[in-house]
Amino acid sequence: MTSTGSAQRISTGSIQRIRRIDLRGVRAASGAPLDYRAVVPRAEFDIEAATHAVQPILDAVKTRGVEAIREYGERFDGVRVDDIRVPREALTRALAELDPVIRAGLEESIARLRATCANELETDAVTELGPGARVTHRKVPVGRVGLYVPGGLAPLVSSVLMNTVPAQVAGVRSIALASPPQRTQSDSWASGLPHPSILAACELLGVSEVYAVGGAQAIAMFAYGVSTGSTAGATGSTAEGCEKVDLVTGPGNIYVVTAKRLLKGEVGIDSEAGPTEIAILADDSAHPAYVAADLISQAEHDPLAAAVLVTDSEALVAEVEAELDKQVSVTKHVERIRTSLAGSQSGIVLVDDIEQGIEVVNAYAAEHLEIHTRNATVDAGRIRNAGAIFIGPFAPVSLGDYCAGSNHVLPTGGCACHSSGLSVRAFTKSVHVIDYSREGLAAVKDHVVTLAHAEDLPGHGAAVSARFADASTSSANAGAEA
Repeated sequence: MTSTGSAQRISTGSIQRIRRIDLRGVRAASGAPLDYRAVVPRAEFDIEAATHAVQPILDAVKTRGVEAIREYGERFDGVRVDDIRVPREALTRALAELDPVIRAGLEESIARLRATCANELETDAVTELGPGARVTHRKVPVGRVGLYVPGGLAPLVSSVLMNTVPAQVAGVRSIALASPPQRTQSDSWASGLPHPSILAACELLGVSEVYAVGGAQAIAMFAYGVSTGSTAGATGSTAEGCEKVDLVTGPGNIYVVTAKRLLKGEVGIDSEAGPTEIAILADDSAHPAYVAADLISQAEHDPLAAAVLVTDSEALVAEVEAELDKQVSVTKHVERIRTSLAGSQSGIVLVDDIEQGIEVVNAYAAEHLEIHTRNATVDAGRIRNAGAIFIGPFAPVSLGDYCAGSNHVLPTGGCACHSSGLSVRAFTKSVHVIDYSREGLAAVKDHVVTLAHAEDLPGHGAAVSARFADASTSSANAGAEA
């Protein structure tokens, strides 16, 4: 906590013990800019502390491949998987047995996300800098990607869509997906496979390369690639290795995130996403039941999830606390939600006015930011730092989690001040293509030579001068151009 923290007044609110952080009057009293990011802390997510547990897993997968993956699957997931590659018949069966209502929801989500992704595609940009001088900014899809879908506290079937659709729209030709094997399925499903809904979504999207691998070992598998001899499993399929990928995307727990950090450079990563978080900026026009429900919706994810309300209305605070008392008690995951709301990462922040509230949420840089104010659209336009912004009472974060057409893989931990959510751009690379004729080079050759000598790199200049050394060279080049 910074020195400005001494001016805060913290108290306990509702029975869920969501705390209050009172910043009213602090701005004027301090006489100096406040570090709002320090005032509204987040859950501890110590990647460095997890390194000692994760590094041996990465080393084992690198040296022992699939056998190490099997061992860690048995240790962490409670099931030994003979074939890490999910057989195709399991995918087709999962889709065939999927509840038609769930399938309809997935299909609608896919259609909306695919439409927004299509509009994100960038075309090549060609710049003509003079006669015979052209530079093209070309967008090239990544060659092969590995997508990770968690399966711990909840089987995040929506993450299959959010990772796969932008990769497909970007033009990625080789897509592999990994999700933890489940210890128990329904009576008709054998253990050792990812959740059937995840498999169904893969089949629906045409992703046939799926692995029953979870945690840090899945990230290592993607980063290093693994191979094995053929081994007949209980399903009668053949165990296969996994080819190294160029990029890994997808959320996960602290061990997954730590693996991504340690392997960055060996493989590209999208982000180091921590526990989910929601911030809500609201005035007295906000509907307290909606605000409470939205705080609960994200607290439901994880005991470390952050739920933060920023408001200038003390009356709204009292109403939201009352709604939390009422709504939390009837939810399915009561203890998980109460732990999240009571954590140091959650709270109700009282501010002097919405102007100060905007300063607070910009500093906090939430993964999800809802705006419940009279001038929500205008206020949203002043937000610089947020993974995604939800405007007004009918755009809850839950909409973005499933069917808004936006992507829910977003920066957490304040990283929205410099990073973006997952999109088509994450699966493409930019390449400059330089196309100059002799005439085009001649127009700048003296500048190149001068700058090369200024950097004491005469060989650079000589590489240009050699092309204009004598008339025969000029004639040869002219003949080649003709």
